[in-house]
Amino acid sequence: MFTIKAKNSTLLGPLQFVTGIVERRHTLPILSNVLIEVSDQNVNFLATDLEVQIRASAKLDSSHKPGSLTVGAKKLQDILRALQPEADTTLETKEHRLTVKTGKSRFALQTLAAADFPKIAEAKDQATTFSLPQKEFRRVLGLVQFAMAVQDIRYYLNGVLLSTEGDTLRVVATDGHRLSMASYKLPESVTKIDAILPRKTVLELIKLLDESDDPIQMQMHQNQVKFSFAGIEIVSKIVEGKFPDYTKVIPTGYSNHVTLNRSEFLGALQRASILSNDKIRGVRLVFTKDSLSIICSNNEQEEAEENLPIDYGKEAMDIAFNIAYLLDVLNHLTNENILVSLGDANMSSALITQPGGEDFKYVVMPMRL
Repeated sequence: MFTIKAKNSTLLGPLQFVTGIVERRHTLPILSNVLIEVSDQNVNFLATDLEVQIRASAKLDSSHKPGSLTVGAKKLQDILRALQPEADTTLETKEHRLTVKTGKSRFALQTLAAADFPKIAEAKDQATTFSLPQKEFRRVLGLVQFAMAVQDIRYYLNGVLLSTEGDTLRVVATDGHRLSMASYKLPESVTKIDAILPRKTVLELIKLLDESDDPIQMQMHQNQVKFSFAGIEIVSKIVEGKFPDYTKVIPTGYSNHVTLNRSEFLGALQRASILSNDKIRGVRLVFTKDSLSIICSNNEQEEAEENLPIDYGKEAMDIAFNIAYLLDVLNHLTNENILVSLGDANMSSALITQPGGEDFKYVVMPMRL
């Protein structure tokens, strides 16, 4: 038996950090639970899905006797959310039940033994360690995560590649139809690493990282990576498999370059997409002298056309893309302008970058309409 007494907000904060990976119903019931461990003035909340594990902690106002248990994560979160943030809350265990009490409210929840909770064993091999500001890691992950595959049989595409070389960290995602790469200069050189993070790990990192200069520390092992920041610890398995050689996908030597206002291009695509084919989602980009025509049509013979004035004097080109792939990248960039580079009209891929910046590259394959 143990007891925790704290403000409701003190408990709810770290609990919410870990519950994102928890499913209400699981083939292994204990994986729907959160492990709560209390020792002296610290309380830890830990959740896992056997692929990624998140631990978050909070400081209590007074010393407590050590103890641990597991309880339904979502149920406890829903209860604490429904209570006043500053309410004095007590968590008390007796036999196989956890009682949550505050004011005139009382909730009794079933528990499972803490000893049965399947923690991910932390790697013991030599780690490569480095750190960078939270906001920078969140930025580079956000610039690529939309290009991850979703439940692809090529499991190594269902995640993001972290690659270090010298003092450069690159993050890369691809689903086989488009590829997004963002990079960040580290303060010092580190050992060369290539590690694929699972999709869930990437999405949880983006959700939990904040827009601050506070550091996130990474420990990269052979089969595991550990992230530590702001009282949160994420341990994730690394996806086995060989990520495609992204350096061969990114085109070089293109001679047709067009600078576009990002918001104008985005708005034109959004309007034209109203009449795009729901299944193939194709859009034609027709480049002529100083003009770009954006054309979408559907099976009902309906058509939308948008025209943008551009600075373009090269050969005329008519090339089609999946409009969703263009909207994705434009929605995640923040620069005023983007640079679109093209090879020729013979079904070459398009390269989208930010003028004057080498830290982001987006490649999208064309399609036949």
